[in-house]
Amino acid sequence: MTPPTPPRRSVLYVPGSNARALAKAHTLAADAFIFDLEDAVAPDAKATARTNVALALAEADFGGRERVVRVNGLSTPWGLADLRSLAALPSGLVDAVALPKVESPMEVAAVRRVLAAEMPLWCMVETPRGVLAAAEIARAGGVTALVAGTSDLSKDLRVRPHPERLPLLHALSHLVLAARAAGVAVLDGVCLDLDDDAAFERESLQGVALGFDGKTLIHPKTIAAANRLFGPSPEELASAARVVEAGERALAAGLGVVVVDGRLVENLHVEAARRLLAQAAAIAAAGRG
Repeated sequence: MTPPTPPRRSVLYVPGSNARALAKAHTLAADAFIFDLEDAVAPDAKATARTNVALALAEADFGGRERVVRVNGLSTPWGLADLRSLAALPSGLVDAVALPKVESPMEVAAVRRVLAAEMPLWCMVETPRGVLAAAEIARAGGVTALVAGTSDLSKDLRVRPHPERLPLLHALSHLVLAARAAGVAVLDGVCLDLDDDAAFERESLQGVALGFDGKTLIHPKTIAAANRLFGPSPEELASAARVVEAGERALAAGLGVVVVDGRLVENLHVEAARRLLAQAAAIAAAGRG
């Protein structure tokens, strides 16, 4: 088992109506970008944003990093035009399309009828109905990632802010479970506390512990922290290397278990260690620290 390639430790939202942000995006160290035509764009700027994003994708070199476009929902006045605009772009400019507020596999199928069959889809899960249907959504044709929409979900659940996100833990774990069962990536929601570095670190470490592949971001200042927190540390890599080496020795000796650093290690731990080393290799191969 290997992590998603390329890495998705940091996934930055870039408003489609913000020409300055679009022009700067390719210079940033995020693993991936979501060019936003939906929430970050006012109704009277939708058409302009669509044009801006198309130009940015055509003109900038993103160095192999994923370029994802979040469209408006098909139930809105802009969704179909967004999809048709993306379908008309030259092949290779868009790596995936992010769908907002997905609540059923039928919505995925409706989008698939407009886009090219090979276009990967990232499904935003940001409503109670979406969370409950996450397993079916993750298995829908063409879906390669689930993205937690924690702000909208908090609103719909009527929860109050909590430093440990306790009201959201069930939903967040459910998304990870659904994604892993379907073999797709899963990304944590945004942190809104831009002036509180400790809050971002606490929330990111929680996302790592829950099993998310990376975190969606709303400001470039959080990219470095997300890359550090969602990537393997030198200590973790050193430990993983010892586990793999010991596991190989045990296998050669016909042993099922071995002790490494005072802990019992079985084959499942060796597999997890290999996965961590593969993640580090993918990050290095992509030229990212």
